[in-house]
Amino acid sequence: MNIIKESDLSFRNNDWGVKYMSRGPEIEWGIILLPPGQASGCHKHERVEETFYVLEGTPTLWIDGKETVASPGTAFQVPAPEAHEVINRANEPAKVIFIKAPYLPQDKIDCKSQ
Repeated sequence: MNIIKESDLSFRNNDWGVKYMSRGPEIEWGIILLPPGQASGCHKHERVEETFYVLEGTPTLWIDGKETVASPGTAFQVPAPEAHEVINRANEPAKVIFIKAPYLPQDKIDCKSQ
């Protein structure tokens, strides 16, 4: 068993961005915290499926050219190779859980959303 305490971990950009809660051996998952005007960065995977679950705020999910404004309690399952990005165009922070499987940390291809 592995016990993970969110407060012991840091976001990529100190107080916002991606925070990995667990990486491997089978899945990786974490939290994305985006202040207004920030985005996760567009990318896709050749083999990895990624699921997003909105905890707080109303982020926009850009998935293969289609944008959807999400609300808390909404999940998005994104199969490979669909390009995707979480964008916060709202006036309040957005907090989203992401889950990726299988665990293949090198399976990420950066792209540009429209």
